[in-house]
Amino acid sequence: MDQDKKSGYQTLLTSMLLSSPGPLVLGLGLTVGHSSTQLSDFTRRTAEFLALVVAFAVYAVTNKRKMDEKRKHALERRGNSFVGVIMCVSGMSMILLTVLSGREDKGNVVPALAIAILGAATNIFFWRRYAFLHKKQENSILGVQARLFKAKSGVDVCVTIVLAAILVFPDSRISSHLDTVGSVLVSLYMLRGGIKTIFEQHHRNNAVEKFVDRKSVV
Repeated sequence: MDQDKKSGYQTLLTSMLLSSPGPLVLGLGLTVGHSSTQLSDFTRRTAEFLALVVAFAVYAVTNKRKMDEKRKHALERRGNSFVGVIMCVSGMSMILLTVLSGREDKGNVVPALAIAILGAATNIFFWRRYAFLHKKQENSILGVQARLFKAKSGVDVCVTIVLAAILVFPDSRISSHLDTVGSVLVSLYMLRGGIKTIFEQHHRNNAVEKFVDRKSVV
């Protein structure tokens, strides 16, 4: 594995390890807090952690082992498509949670707020890092992660604003409406990102198959 590929491997591993505490802390926070945005954020971070695990595994396998281009592209496409499916399922489940949630007491949202603030700073760093590596390697796994972390940065800023409003104005109708709006925005982000990723991988698969067929003819 050359230096550029090692950088990609280390970045995926680091982002995966740093993402792992988020679902755990938010899950514990849900035992004392009942915000629908908090619940949606927990679902989102859990799904994104699973997506990172899959992306890391695919990148490691396709870059550590020698394999033909067709099989390599197939594994990358399946890994990226899995990320898209997880995002879609999570988005739909979060919308259902928001619609069905009727609890007024939001409880303690401090753990989720702390995670959101740290998440925004971390995700901005990894967004720029993945974008840099993708530009150098033109690897689809890194490209999808760059777009994912760019969107995650925006979502974390949104979640931070909503949870801060709930913390400062816990009994306000405005914070209650912001909670619902924040949850819906996170859900729509997941759905949009998932659908876009799935369609891109479908078109990429068709393009790769045509390219491989041309090479075999030549």
